[in-house]
Amino acid sequence: MGFENGSMSCRMYYVPGGLSEKCVEGFARYAAPPVSTLGSQPISGWVTGRHLLDRNITEESAYYGGYLRLTLMKAERKIPGALLRAECRIEELAEMEAKGVAFLKREARARIKDGVIARLLPSMPPALKGIPVIYDGRDRILYAGAMSDKQSDALAVSFKAATRINLIQITPVTAALERNKVNAADFEPSSYSPECEDDSDNANPGRDFLTWLWFFSERKGGLIETEFGEFGVMIEGPLVFIHEGGGAHEAVLRKGAPLLSAEAKTSLLSGKKLRSAKIAFSHNEHSWQAVLDADSFVLRGIKLPQGDNVDAISRFQQRMMFLQTFRETLLTAYDRFLEARANKERWRAMQKEIQEWVAARQPRG
Repeated sequence: MGFENGSMSCRMYYVPGGLSEKCVEGFARYAAPPVSTLGSQPISGWVTGRHLLDRNITEESAYYGGYLRLTLMKAERKIPGALLRAECRIEELAEMEAKGVAFLKREARARIKDGVIARLLPSMPPALKGIPVIYDGRDRILYAGAMSDKQSDALAVSFKAATRINLIQITPVTAALERNKVNAADFEPSSYSPECEDDSDNANPGRDFLTWLWFFSERKGGLIETEFGEFGVMIEGPLVFIHEGGGAHEAVLRKGAPLLSAEAKTSLLSGKKLRSAKIAFSHNEHSWQAVLDADSFVLRGIKLPQGDNVDAISRFQQRMMFLQTFRETLLTAYDRFLEARANKERWRAMQKEIQEWVAARQPRG
């Protein structure tokens, strides 16, 4: 999933010190090998953002609309599962008939499978996939479509090889340190339920924030002042609640009006907090939406304002500015949460307000 059109999903990273003017040379040195060299083992490396076979990384091809746009490409040969199972079964049946047996031992089946893979794999077409990345040099922020931890780890390794820079994923803990010099990892557990003690849950700044944002949107007016103006914030379903302590307990509310449901109030009263929810920001006639993973600050299904009907490069630049606006609005809201959370006296008062909000909720339907 790229950044040029439609909805997008991404992780965000700090790039300490930013990228130098010669960074393109580093990515070019670690360009992906030609797909024609692909054997039985996967190959990977950098290509431009134009397509997965564009290994010619230059200043001209690497930048698009003023942003560094590259893709970490991976190519491998794969045998479709159904084909592999069928070919293995053919050979198993033949060997069973030749030996006059009703079944084969595990070792024999494994040997047959290895032989089938060795025979079929060289004839399989290359399967290509990529992790698109966009670098915003002004803010020293990298956006990447690395949606799994495995992809994120692979990206970090390849990025460091090309740039000698360790990426820092923007998470509740790293954002608190970077923006507020607050160690959110040291926060003590804080229950939002009037029926649960603080020590009944584990401290989790991301879940505390996302659930606070719901409270903030309903009880505090839901207005966030940012460098781009004043934004309204709303929380929408689907909602994923979780409570950890004596085992993890999860509840997912999707249909109807989950925020107003009896199940939502029950979840809050039982000590659960939001692990995931859709957040929506609005400013004038524009609106932004995305599903936020509270633990990692991973954003899924980001929907940006429509923007103007202009040429492709200008439209891309506008989308990147809209993405920057969304990022800063989210992190500014997090700043506001931290102002209270990091102050024990203010937080005790805030916690009491949140517990009153939970107790007073009136489910509908």
